Amino acid sequence: MARMTGKRTTAANGADGQEEPPPLPRRFGLTANGYGSLSRQFPSTPRGARLARRTVVRQLGYWGFGPMTDASCSVALVVAELAANAVCHGRLRGRNFHVRVDYEGPASRFRIEVSDAVLGRTPEHATLPPEDQESGRGLFLVECLATKWGWEPRNPIGKIVWAEVAAAMPQGGA
Repeated sequence: MARMTGKRTTAANGADGQEEPPPLPRRFGLTANGYGSLSRQFPSTPRGARLARRTVVRQLGYWGFGPMTDASCSVALVVAELAANAVCHGRLRGRNFHVRVDYEGPASRFRIEVSDAVLGRTPEHATLPPEDQESGRGLFLVECLATKWGWEPRNPIGKIVWAEVAAAMPQGGA
């Protein structure tokens, strides 16, 4: 029977008795080259928009972008604004909206796509509304955070609004 000494005798102790640093956090879903993708549908309701943002933030955490990192905050805000627009302006009864987030590690960017079922209401150029207006700043925020953004028709019905956000892999990345 092995005697308990109170000292750690695992492989984590180096040859000189010093502990090695803990392993890097596991990055679920990222390939060895640093690519990752999340694709999911949500109900076209305010609750669905909140769930989309929370789901994306959780996935970014799995990829190594903690919830308080600049990248996570920027992507979360872009997803929140595009999802809110899909719910408010692209809602079609009985249809969900779709969110796709791709991380391209070598290019150091996220591509965010939110699609809905209405093609008739397409996003216009981002402009600031009058100061006394309570809404209308969403696309302006997206334009500020994204390196580029736009929209395209979705086959067979609807549209996709997309944005690209620059973000390098965090320290200790894959």
